[in-house]
Formats: sequence, C-alpha cells, structure tokens
Amino acid sequence: MSTVLWSLGAIVVLLAGGWVMRLAGQSLTGNKPFFRDMPLAVAFGYVLGAALLLFGIWYYFQPAVTADGVPVASVQFFRWAVQGVLIGAAAAFVFRLIGRTLGTAGSRKMFRQMPLTAAFGVLVILIYALLAIFAPALAPHGQEEVFGQANIVPGGNPALGGNPDFPLGTDQIGRDILSRLIYGAQNTVGIAFATTLLAFVLGGTFGFLAATLRGWMDQVLSRMVDVLMAIPSLIFSLLLITVASAWVSGFGLTVAMVVIIAVIDSTRVFRLARAVGMNIVVMDYIEAAKLRGEGLPYLIFREILPNATAPLLAEFGLRFCFVFLTISALSFLGLGIQPPLADWGTMVKDLSAFINYASFAPLAASVPLLAAGAIALLTVAVNFVVDWMLNRSSGLKD
Repeated sequence: MSTVLWSLGAIVVLLAGGWVMRLAGQSLTGNKPFFRDMPLAVAFGYVLGAALLLFGIWYYFQPAVTADGVPVASVQFFRWAVQGVLIGAAAAFVFRLIGRTLGTAGSRKMFRQMPLTAAFGVLVILIYALLAIFAPALAPHGQEEVFGQANIVPGGNPALGGNPDFPLGTDQIGRDILSRLIYGAQNTVGIAFATTLLAFVLGGTFGFLAATLRGWMDQVLSRMVDVLMAIPSLIFSLLLITVASAWVSGFGLTVAMVVIIAVIDSTRVFRLARAVGMNIVVMDYIEAAKLRGEGLPYLIFREILPNATAPLLAEFGLRFCFVFLTISALSFLGLGIQPPLADWGTMVKDLSAFINYASFAPLAASVPLLAAGAIALLTVAVNFVVDWMLNRSSGLKD
C-alpha cells in the first residue's frame, strides 16, 4: 500500500512541478506561444524527464560496493549502460565527422544529412559485418573447440575462478565464450540476412507479378498469401520446424528453418511489393514500354523495381529485424540454429545460469546479457537506419 501512495504522491508532485514550470515560462518569456500553448501533459513530461535525469546522475555515483565489500550489481550494470551509451554516441559523432570529410562527393553529402542516430546505426552495422566476415581471424579459438575447463568465471582473475586465456570465461562444456560471441555474428546475422534476402526475392517477384498481370494470377497469389498471413508467424514457424525436425537434423534443420521463415515472411513482402507495383504499373512510362513490345522480365526488373527501391529497402531493414529476432527466439527454444554452430539465442539460454552470480560477481552475471545485448543492439541500429531512410524517401524535413 505504501508503494501505491508513494507513486501517487510522486505523480502529484510532478504535475505540480509541470504547472509551475509552465507558469514560470509564461512569466519569464512574456507569454510566448511555446509556453502559452503548452498542455499540462507536455509540461509533466518535461518535468518527469528532468527528474529521471537527475535520478540517473545521482544513482550513477552511488557506491558500487557495500561496506562489507559485496558488489552492488544494479549500480554496476547501470554504470556500464550509461558508459556504453556515451561511448556509442561519441563513436557515432566521430564516424559521422570522418564521413563528412573523406570519401566521394555523394558519400560526404549523405553524411552531412545524416542524423547522429543513423550514423550510430551505420557504424554498428559495419562493425557487425566485419565481425561476421572476419570471425575466423578475430576469434581467439574455434566455435566448436572444447577445453578441459568448464564454467570459468569471466574477468581472467585466477583468484575468483577466472583464466587470462579466456577473458569472458567458458560455458558449461568448456567452450570459449568470447569466440562463440564473435562467431555468433557470423551465424546469427549471416543466416538472418540470407533468410531476409530469400524472403524478398520470393515476395517481391510474386508481388510484382500480381501487380503486373492482374486477373486470375493476382487473385490466386493474393488468396494464398491471405491464408498464410492468417496464421501467427511464430507459431506457424514452430509447427513447421518441429515437423521438419522429424526428417532432418543438424545443418539440414538450419536450412529448413531458413526456407520456412523465408516463405512465411515473404507474405509481408508480397503485400508491399504488390501495393507499390499497383501504383507504378499505371504510369505512362510503363504503358510506353508495353507499346514498345517489352516483355514481362523487362517491365519488372527494368521499370518497376528501380522505382520501388526506396520502400523496399526500408522494408528490408524492418524485415531483417523481425527475422533476426525470430531466429534468435527459435534458437532459444532449441529449434533454430543447431549446434555446434554458435548462436546468440542459444547462448542466452545456455549461459543463463551465470545470472546466479550477480550478487558477488556482476561481470559473470553479465555474460548471458552480452548475447542478448548483441541482439538488441543490432535491432536498434537497423531501426535507426530504417527510420532515416524512410524520412529521406518520404521527402519530409526535420
């Protein structure tokens, strides 16, 4: 009951603070429109944001270790999160600055128009791509290599059960966690990219066919897509992959997962490609191409596709995020990327026992969060870039 009363009291205080802030702003600025037309809810939001910022600063400087020498895991994790955000923002600023001074005229112009969030997203995507491509050269050990020491605590401190040869420790069967995290970029991101690409080839091709041919072809394809979209995608994927696991296993099951997710996800791409194609096929240059006697492949790949690139690229980023999260979820359930391949979703499940060490070893407890954080970071980065691309393609200005 006391928690509810404290919460209600805090809301009342913040509302009062918002009212006072709005009144003070009107008085100090001569009743300018910004404060005069500001609703109380907006003023409450400003005060709430300021309160959260002050609380975050206060909490950041709280002791990370108690008087008895016991680490305070929540404070340590909060500090790591704040430091990560600051480092990411600084890296994005430097990356954008470099992009504005180096490269071609087109790339420099692109970086000049790029917001900091999009620069951060592009930088993260490039880092992930480099990790995925050069994983064998960057990883200190192989993803399948098993050592005789299992459950080594991260940090490399022998006094706490660590080993300098394994900075992030080893998992429950003795595999190097750092190496598997690096290889996870190659497997998880690479397979998600291939799945999304296959989904776009299928959905885009059939969507443009339906928009161009119309008639019975459009009706048949659209009704088939309606049937597939009526079933929840994750449940449908689980069902089909479970059925496929009765016939194939190992790498074969991973291939089956790619095909199943690509086919299911292509239904969304089909809808977008068909809608965009419908708006393009009525244009005069399409009619002119038909009068010239151009065939169907020319119409789709030389006329429709180039004019549909912007919305399709934005949708590609969103679809990649959904596919990426779906594969991670399936791997967490044991039906996704199969061992011995390293995968972030599987690593979250396998390393979850390390969270029990949070009370005395925050670094050890952070190991399963590294894989989960890698998934979240890439998802956020891709969404930042997609938002920027949508803003550019729509013609809107900030």
